[in-house]
Amino acid sequence: MSSHSSANNIQDKVCEVEEICQTNLSNDHKKDNEKYLNKNPITSKFHEAIIEIKGMTCHSCVNNIEETIGRNDGIKSISVSLNKSQGRIVYDTSKWNIQMVVELVTDMGFDAQLLQTQDYSEEKLTDQSSSVLLKNDDGMCKSEEFTVKIGKKRAKFGPTNDDSIEKRTFSVEGMTCASCVAYIERNIGKLKGVHSVVVALMSSKAEVVYDSLVIAAEHIADEISMLGYRATIIDDGFRNHSVLNLLITGLSSGTCAQRIESHVVARKGVESCSVSLAASSAKIEYTPTFIGPRDIIKIIEDLGYSATIACHDEQLKRLDHSAEVAKWRTSLLVSLLFGIPVMGVMVYFHWFLHTPMHPEVQTPVFTPALSLDNLILFVLCTPVQLFGGKYFYLQSWRAMKHRSANMDVLIVLATTTSYLYSVTVIVTAIILRWPSSPMTFFDVTPMLITFVSLGRWLEHKAKGKTSEALTKLMSLQAKEAVLVTRDDDGRILSEENIDVELVQRGDLLKVVPGAKIPADGIVVDGKSASDESFVTGESMPVVKREGSTVIGGSINQHGTLLIQTTHVGQETTLAQIVRLVEEAQTSKAPIQQTADRIAGFFVPMVIGLAILTLIVRIFVGFYIMDAEYTDKRTNMEVILKRAFEAAITVLAIACPCSLGLATPTAVMIGTGIGAINGILIKGGEPLEMAHKITTVVMDKTGTVTKGHPRVVVIHTLVLESSLSLLKLFAAVGSAESNSEHPIANSITSFVKEVSDAFFF
Repeated sequence: MSSHSSANNIQDKVCEVEEICQTNLSNDHKKDNEKYLNKNPITSKFHEAIIEIKGMTCHSCVNNIEETIGRNDGIKSISVSLNKSQGRIVYDTSKWNIQMVVELVTDMGFDAQLLQTQDYSEEKLTDQSSSVLLKNDDGMCKSEEFTVKIGKKRAKFGPTNDDSIEKRTFSVEGMTCASCVAYIERNIGKLKGVHSVVVALMSSKAEVVYDSLVIAAEHIADEISMLGYRATIIDDGFRNHSVLNLLITGLSSGTCAQRIESHVVARKGVESCSVSLAASSAKIEYTPTFIGPRDIIKIIEDLGYSATIACHDEQLKRLDHSAEVAKWRTSLLVSLLFGIPVMGVMVYFHWFLHTPMHPEVQTPVFTPALSLDNLILFVLCTPVQLFGGKYFYLQSWRAMKHRSANMDVLIVLATTTSYLYSVTVIVTAIILRWPSSPMTFFDVTPMLITFVSLGRWLEHKAKGKTSEALTKLMSLQAKEAVLVTRDDDGRILSEENIDVELVQRGDLLKVVPGAKIPADGIVVDGKSASDESFVTGESMPVVKREGSTVIGGSINQHGTLLIQTTHVGQETTLAQIVRLVEEAQTSKAPIQQTADRIAGFFVPMVIGLAILTLIVRIFVGFYIMDAEYTDKRTNMEVILKRAFEAAITVLAIACPCSLGLATPTAVMIGTGIGAINGILIKGGEPLEMAHKITTVVMDKTGTVTKGHPRVVVIHTLVLESSLSLLKLFAAVGSAESNSEHPIANSITSFVKEVSDAFFF
């Protein structure tokens, strides 16, 4: 008998034994339960009350009711449904009556009314579970996944097929706060076949990893909808990858790079891996649900190389406009340095002496064809054309390479044409020995480049100011995290400081008092309070205990917490806020989309009009001559002067600033100012539609108020003769000085202000 046949027979026997054992265990369990219930009839002292609760607005209300009432002695359990506006409370009748239970809810500020009450029976000791045994094509016996419940803990058993694991993203509408996130994650995570759930509040999305053989994506969407939200499937699988940049040491040849790439890509969850031998770096695209950055680094280190996180903060680079500001400031200064003298020359020679119209008052230099004013203008305008206009040339060249034309192309055409025409006409006059110096357009270059550079400089300064809000938000992210490992009894075995970029989903992190919370997660041990004002605007610290959700970037105050991460990297609330504001600043308002379509053919149209103007003016010039110049200038000189003057004017004044810059700048500054003041505006369309707003609903704290407590009125219970206000303030200030509570801080600040005013 072959080894394969032996294995099949053994497997069949095992399956038969499993089926027999399970049937016997199930029958024995039923008999034992019946005997136990016959001998020990249940005489419950607990009652179950169904109460209607009105006034709940979100799952924060649900959690508040469940936590506040559930901690009372004699309350066995409580379950509140926001969708049904009902609460199910099981209470000890020896300590509570139904009226007292209803008053508990009413005292919290909700309207409560009893709907139903009944006796409560304890649940059976063990849930009945079954296993379906099937035969596969080879006759092998296999069992589907089944669940065993021991006490309050559930364990899943059964085969896992990696090929059937899928990840889908759902759009979830109707979430209002972090409690909604926890509510969805908790309930969807209980579904059979669901491996993990990550909900993003700011982007209104949920990412679910599930076994497609057990549950369908449509069923998951239906389950989310049954929780009171609107859920739809928005993608078909493995997207939203994260990118990891590593620096690798120990690479000696291309074989090393290929070896790392092959081993890393072979791991589940890694989509791509590219190793650069020259830069000793690697770029890995992966799915955080299946693998984390520490896992990838360990793979590389097991191969005998050393890998560390590459410190490339692309977001901060994008938000830093200092280089652009410096670039345009330099261009502006160069243009001003030479442009101001140009204006002086123009005022003196052209406005007062009228040298272009009266050649007899010109001051010739070396030759009558070269006047003093033209020589000075040439010397002053050349540096502006070469250095001040450098960035316009670079940007127009990039545009032309992509077969497009923008405002920079118009500026380059106007300045270059005027400069080259002026140089050409003077050289021609010198060679042909004209009796006087011709009319030039040197002044166009410094005037145009100076004013446009000023606009670009102010534009990038405004962008920098706007991006400060995002930079400040990003700076709230912790740099390091304390990774903790525990044994089965909950004792801490080790602690390790790691870079926050190495934190993976499901990690246990220790957060000491005063430290920033590294990532979004759930408290598994400890009690403290955290300052979440950067997200909520509420200055009062939020109490955190076991089971509470925490937000990455918030500050832990007075207690040590152990948290288990649920959202890391770009999935955290802080990262979502930054991404939301970035997307809003780059989004296009409907009117801007129209402007972009117009600007697409605006530049070619302007160039065509300038050429047409030049041709028409030359043609007309041969038939209509100004008698004022006929005796002092040649006909050709007058015609070309007037024609080029008109054509360059068309180019110079046609820069589409209002079309190309006004709307995006307004959107960018509007969303940036909103972010600075804690208002997140989702793009240009809401701003454009804002004029239709008739009613504004807002959270007053930090919006129409200061956002933090302050002393308003003082009431004393003793006479001032027995205790002066100054001594009272000194005593109160001393008592509150060591407290970190916001009310204590406000009292301390008030006492300090009063003391400073009294002594100074």
